[in-house]
Parts: sequence; C-alpha cells; structure tokens
Amino acid sequence: MTHYDLVVVGTGSGNTIVTKQFADWKVAIVERGTFGGTCLNVGCIPTKMFVHTADLAAVPSESSRFGIDEKVTAVHWPEIRDRIFGRIDPISASGSEYRRHHANNANVTLYDGTGRFTAERELTVTRTDDGQTEVLTADRFVLAAGSRPIVPFIPGLVETGFHTSETVMRLEQLPRRLAIIGSGFVAAEFAHVFTSLGVEVTVIARSDLMLRHEDKEIATRYTELAVQRYDVRLNHDTVRVLRRPDGAITLEMLSPAGPAELVVDELLVAVGRTPNSDILNVGSTGIELGEDGRVVVDEFQETAVEGIYALGDLCSPYQLKHVANHEARVIRHNLLHPDDRIDSDHRFVPHAVFGSPQVASVGLTEEEAVEQGIPYVVGREAYADIAYGWAMEDTTGFAKILADPDTGQLLGCHVIGPQASTVIQPVIQAMSFGLDAHTMARGQYWIHPAMPELIENALLNLKLGS
Repeated sequence: MTHYDLVVVGTGSGNTIVTKQFADWKVAIVERGTFGGTCLNVGCIPTKMFVHTADLAAVPSESSRFGIDEKVTAVHWPEIRDRIFGRIDPISASGSEYRRHHANNANVTLYDGTGRFTAERELTVTRTDDGQTEVLTADRFVLAAGSRPIVPFIPGLVETGFHTSETVMRLEQLPRRLAIIGSGFVAAEFAHVFTSLGVEVTVIARSDLMLRHEDKEIATRYTELAVQRYDVRLNHDTVRVLRRPDGAITLEMLSPAGPAELVVDELLVAVGRTPNSDILNVGSTGIELGEDGRVVVDEFQETAVEGIYALGDLCSPYQLKHVANHEARVIRHNLLHPDDRIDSDHRFVPHAVFGSPQVASVGLTEEEAVEQGIPYVVGREAYADIAYGWAMEDTTGFAKILADPDTGQLLGCHVIGPQASTVIQPVIQAMSFGLDAHTMARGQYWIHPAMPELIENALLNLKLGS
C-alpha cells in the first residue's frame, strides 16, 4: 500500500491538472487505456482530421456550380488513416514518456492499469501488463476517468461484431456499405466522413430527426440535407443483427411501414456514451451518483466526499473536451487554494457538430425557451443573404438568435452552415460577458464581406423593445 498526496484517475483533461505547482506533492496518475484520454486518441482530434479530409473529398461534387469540373480519382484509406494516427499515436506515447521519465515529474508515478475503489480513500489498481494489484491511498483524489460508448441490447449484436467510434477509424479497409445505428453528433460526423470517401452509408434513426437535441429548426434542416447525401432511415428500430455466411451483416428493423432489412459490410454503433463510474466502483466511497451513472459534484467540482473531485464525462452531462478542460482548471485552483476556491462556470456551454454542414449552438433552443416560459424574440439570417454566402452559393445555411425582447440580452444562438463552429464564437463571447444584442451589433466594426456578417444581420433582425 502506497500513500499519496493526490491521485488522479484518467490522463485526458485530468493529466493537465498536475503542473509544476504540484512539485512538492507526491502524486499518482492512473490510466486504464491509452495515455491522453478520449479526445486525443479516439475523439475530437482524430475525428476532425478525418472530417477535414472528408471536406476536401466532397468539394468536387459541388465544384461544377462554380464553373470548375473536378473529380476524385482515388481514395487511399490506409494513407488517410496512417497519416492521422501517425501523428496522434506519437503524441500519446510522448505524453506517457514525459510523465514517466522527465525530471519535472520526479514526484509523479504513472500507473498503467484499472483502478477500483475498495474503500473511501483506497484505490486498488490492477496493472494492465501482468494483472498484479497495488493499493493506493491518498488525501485527495481527482476522478477524470471519462466515458465509453454505449452498447445497446440488440439480439445478435455482440455475436455479429460491430464498431464504435473508438474502433471504426482504424478499419483495415473501407467497406462498400456501412450502417450507422444512431443519429446524434457522432453518427452525423461519421456519415459525412464515410459518404465523402465513397462508402454507401445508411443511418438508422429511432426518431424522426437527426441531431434531435438541437433547436428543431436546425435539426429539421440538417435532416433534410442528410437525406440528399446518404440513406437515412427515420423512425426505424433495429431489432436483430445477423452475420451472413458471406461475411456481410443483416440488420432487421421495424419501421412505420413494417419489418425491413438492410445488408451491409460494416456496422457502427453510435448511440451515445456512458460514464465509467461503474468501472471505478465509486459506490464504495460514499460518492453520490445520478440516475444516469454520472458522479454528482458541487459548484467546486467536489463530490459528496470531501477531497474527492471529479471532472469531464464522468460527471458532466455535456461530454465536451472544452468543458472538461475548464473543470480541470477549476479543480487545479481549488486543490492549490482550498481556502479560496472558485466555481465552475457552466452558464453558456457551446458545442458544435462537424458534419455536413456544420452545426453550432449555445444557450437556449426555442423549444427550451417555450418550455421554461422565458420571453424571447428571434432574429434569423441566411447565408444566402450575405455577400460571402453569395460567393459560396450556399442556399441552405442560416443563423438563429434568441434574445430577451426588453433588454436585448442574448439567450441562445444556433447556426447551420459553413464554418458554423467559428461563426458562432462572437455570440458565445457576448453572452459570457453580458453584451446585449444592440451593443454587439452596432458597437463594433464587422468585416465586409465576411461570414460573421451572418451574426451581425441576425442581431439586427431581432425585434427588440425601444
């Protein structure tokens, strides 16, 4: 049994907590998977590298509208895959090497293994390499163990075999036909990637919309565009999966029209992620869990057990890297300054979907405003109505801003279209610092002609009180 001042479980955002300010602390870091966590290895970073490649591959399909005939002559999947992971894997390896051997980490011990709590402040680590166990105790813990893909119960699924977002990017070869069970952001992004690379993609959605958690106008527009690019089976429920003698996969579904079948070469399951609280066995610590399995924390990111903090997917409903990074900074401060702790700020958490087109959102959707009885007005602007939108020939994208009709305070913003994740950033800044719509629209220059004019005009289209 070894005692530490601090034990951090997880090397995603959790790894960023341990800086030189902890040089006089005895620290252990525990990682059961690949060093660097979800974002680096199987999430945000590699997926966006695939998305950028897909964006390039999709250009020729639209180029003739601009008087240029282009075509994709070949897709070299192994080169695409290896270029991406040829950068990602060394970063992960160097991060691990740094923690193990760099002089700056003389006070840090890195454990490769799965940690499970066996008492309130006692973590038993089963080493990955040899299965041996070691018991760690500590005065303080930071739980940053993340989440994993949900595997729904579908008869035959496990026996047939399938991919999740954590494995599909390392396929040996591109399939001719791919089915994706799910219709959220992971499904949308991978549908874009594989369709752009020439795969016949079928998205199987239990609901009547893709991206159904977005503002309904946004989700409706995205779904309308998606069905033009690939096969989208709305209101379909997968009831059985079978492996055929020829190696292909049959999916049996129930649809509004009755039973349906689909035959594909590969299957991606993308129905969400679940926190790893069960793997940690946090119940033995007295930590409170929500119904969804997430660790309950207060405004300081501390659990019900004093000195045990949590961050990221393990406790957050957002499941976003920028949220986990924010929470890590809060925890670092609170560990170092226990008498002057700070709160996490989750007031205006933005997110983006890097599909085709991009979607970005912050604040209330119109449906949430109605449900909560919050007065609002809406300002809209289409890409087609701004000069740069003319240049791009974009006829489907738009921005939608919600604001208080009396004060002009911004309540939410939703964008679908080119570079939505960038275009929305001024609104996030305005909401975070309390800038009202009129001041934001008229208190600064907006570069003309540039895409942010989409936001300027949407602000000006809000019908606000005098």
